[in-house]
Formats: sequence, structure tokens, C-alpha cells
Amino acid sequence: MKQQVLKALANPPRIFYVPYHLAVLNFVVQFIVFIAIYVISLVFFDFEIQPLFFLISLIGVHMVLAVYSRVDPQIGQILSAKLRLLKYRIPRRLAA
Repeated sequence: MKQQVLKALANPPRIFYVPYHLAVLNFVVQFIVFIAIYVISLVFFDFEIQPLFFLISLIGVHMVLAVYSRVDPQIGQILSAKLRLLKYRIPRRLAA
């Protein structure tokens, strides 16, 4: 029983070599940035931005996260724990 628990903690779920939480967060942030810049460019500047640029940046950031998560495989869990502490408004000195 202990071996299964340790294996689950040591190998977090991944999407293309990036921990699940980081991959989803990356996609959500990139999508929100794309929608905001696309709408701003249509409203104020009257031209369209090609989605291919954002797809390339999404893949590039994902590759950087894959390299970094290979060095520190628990980075997704650390980030989700920090976000959870900020959600509950725990002071920063306790969230270190």
C-alpha cells in the first residue's frame, strides 16, 4: 500500500511531459491572452491577428515547462498548493 502512495506522489499526472496543473494553467492563460489581444486588435486597430502566433507561443511555453518540470517534478503540486493558500488568504509568511 505504501508503495502505491509513494509512486503517486513521486509521479504526478502529466500532459506531454508537463504536470497536469501547469499544462492546464498554461493553456488557460494563453487562451485568455489570445482572446484579449484579438478583441483589442479588432476593436481599436481594425485588423486580425493570426492565431498561429499564439499556437507557437503555447507550444514554446509548454516546452519550457517540460524542461523545467524535468528538473523539479513536483513543481505543479507546489504551485497548486501555493494557489490554494492564497485562495484561503493565508499570510505570505505562512505560505513560504
